[in-house]
Amino acid sequence: MSDFPDEANGYASTKGRVRTDILARRRKLTVAQRAAADDRIAAGLRELLAVRRPSLVAGYVPFGTEPGGDGLPLLLAEAVGGTDRVLLPVLLADRDLDWVPLHDPAGERWGTAAVAGVDLVVVPALAVDRRGVRLGRGGGSYDRALARVPAGVPVVALLHDGELLPRLPAQPHDRPVTAVVTPGGLHWLADQGGGRPAG
Repeated sequence: MSDFPDEANGYASTKGRVRTDILARRRKLTVAQRAAADDRIAAGLRELLAVRRPSLVAGYVPFGTEPGGDGLPLLLAEAVGGTDRVLLPVLLADRDLDWVPLHDPAGERWGTAAVAGVDLVVVPALAVDRRGVRLGRGGGSYDRALARVPAGVPVVALLHDGELLPRLPAQPHDRPVTAVVTPGGLHWLADQGGGRPAG
């Protein structure tokens, strides 16, 4: 059931409208604007990684107008001490996610359960709300993967400015994120502080 009772029948269309709006805004960003945003996101993510000091992370390779830039996997590898400590997703036929190490993407897959063993997960998103509700592209792949991530492991979404929203429609299968990194900095989410560093 939707958190928006009066929109229960329009849940998918509500999310669809938000997706359309955000994708249109992303397409309007110039190459220079995206590069500047990626640089600031990278700086915020480096700060987080320096505090958390994970030894194994799950990440992804941004494409198109997705925040983070194509240097994201190597940024993660620098933080954890090697490309063998970064797992990247592989989309399976059933839309679940398998995982492969960055240093050998054509090699042996680690299986869908590999994400349960990481210390931090970096995920793509179109928007996130203050409760940690994440809006993806609609395939449900990351909801399935994040269901395997133990409680207390930080799940961090990368967004452009203006994509951290007050509220998004949610359903029980939606898996929340812990924090977002935007060009404006790191934002721990009020209801998802389990991965927040102490202090």
